[in-house]
Amino acid sequence: MKVSIRNEQNKIEATKELRELVKKVLKTGLDYMNFDDNSEISIMFVDNDEIHALNKLHRGIDRATDVLSFPLFEYDEEGNIMKDECDFGENGELILGDIVISLERAKEQAEEYGHSFEREVGFLTAHSLLHLLGYDHMTPDDEKEMFAYQEEILKLCNLSR
Repeated sequence: MKVSIRNEQNKIEATKELRELVKKVLKTGLDYMNFDDNSEISIMFVDNDEIHALNKLHRGIDRATDVLSFPLFEYDEEGNIMKDECDFGENGELILGDIVISLERAKEQAEEYGHSFEREVGFLTAHSLLHLLGYDHMTPDDEKEMFAYQEEILKLCNLSR
């Protein structure tokens, strides 16, 4: 698995430990979902102003959010990856997409929910990874399934509440 992480904000330190945590959650999530880890994911850490601008530009929602996911492949009706619609990295990795996390919002939410900043970043990473893999929470059943997967991934990473 290839993960590139760019820090595009200066409000919260993006430590080596935080970067390693994000990679661990991604690897654990791909393993848990039995997804080929010959893949590539791009992570960008931003602040609330930047994620607000991205949210408005890409989703038409004029407010800050915590995380955005930009999947770069699609599934067919049988649930198979449409290989002819995919992009591959220089070493043949399937490019899953981009994840943008507002570290500023993650810190705010960690305080609101009463858990650690690391747990919140782990949660946002797992949540966004599942979006890259095609999961959503638009219906109650979809939400129940996706959130159960999130919790299992977080448990495996020792990031339970």
